[in-house]
Amino acid sequence: MSTTVAQAPAPPATSTPQPPVRRPDRRRRRALWMHVPLALCAVVTFFPFWAMLVLSLQPKQGVELPGSLLPDSVSFDAYADALGSNQVYEWALNSAVYSLASVVLVLLFASMAGYAFAKKRFLGREFVFWLFVAMLMVPGHLTLIPLFIMVSEMGGLDTMWGMVVPTIANAQAMFLMRQFIQEIPDELLEAARIDGASEFRVYWSIILPQTKPIMATLGTFVFLWHWNDFLWPLVSQRSPGNYVLTVGLNSLQEQDTELATTMAASVITFVPTVVVFVLLQRFFVRGVMMSGLK
Repeated sequence: MSTTVAQAPAPPATSTPQPPVRRPDRRRRRALWMHVPLALCAVVTFFPFWAMLVLSLQPKQGVELPGSLLPDSVSFDAYADALGSNQVYEWALNSAVYSLASVVLVLLFASMAGYAFAKKRFLGREFVFWLFVAMLMVPGHLTLIPLFIMVSEMGGLDTMWGMVVPTIANAQAMFLMRQFIQEIPDELLEAARIDGASEFRVYWSIILPQTKPIMATLGTFVFLWHWNDFLWPLVSQRSPGNYVLTVGLNSLQEQDTELATTMAASVITFVPTVVVFVLLQRFFVRGVMMSGLK
C-alpha cells in the first residue's frame, strides 16, 4: 500500500522591488535656470569695478576699448602717485571721521527714538512718529538749501561738525529701530524695572543688546551712505583740506590728473567699504533675516 505525501504549494515568487527611476527634478532645473539672469546681472554690476581696477594698473597708456580691459602688463605707479599725495591722506581721514561719527550718533539717537516710540506712552506719540515717517517722502535735494542756510547761520560751514550734525536725524534708521524694538517682550523691561533699574539702565542693558543685529545692519548702511556721500560735503566744505574722498576725487579731475591715478584713488576709496561689509557680514545677514521674519 503506497502512500502519497501531499506537497505544500510553493510560495509565490516575490520579485525584488526595483528602485524608482529618478527623474530630473523640475524644480532644481528651474532653480538653475533662474541663476542664469542673476549671474548676468552680477557680471554687469561687477564690470565697472573691473574696469576701474584694470585702468588703474595701466599708467601713461591710452585707453582703447575693449583692449584696455585685458592688459598685457600691469604697473602700480598710479597707486604710488595717489598715495604719495598728502591730500589723499587728509581726504581719507576726513571721510573716516565723517562716516564713523555719523554711524555712532545716528545709531545712538535712532535707538533712543525707536525705544521711545515703541515702548513709551506720551501725548502725540503717533502724530510725531508719522511726522518722522513723512520725512522719508521728502527728497533730500529739497532740504539742501534750507539746511545750508541753517548751518551757515550757525557758523558751521567749512567745519567738520557742520558736515556731521545735519546727518544725525535719520528718519529711516529711527523707523527701523522702532519696528525692531516693538518685538522685544515687555516682560523683560518690567522685570528690570522691578529690580530697580532706571530707564537709562533698561535702555543700555536690555534694549541695546537685543538690537545688535539691526544696529549692525544700520551701521553698515549708514557707513556706506556717508563714505560715498558727495553732495552735502561738496556744499558744506570749501577749503581742499576739509574735502572728503569723493569730493577730493572730483577735484582731481579738474586738475587734469592722469586717468590711472584717478582710478587708483577710486580703488583706494572702495577698499574700506568692502572691509566693513566683510567684517559685519554675519550681523548684516542676521539682521536682514530677522527683520524679514518679523
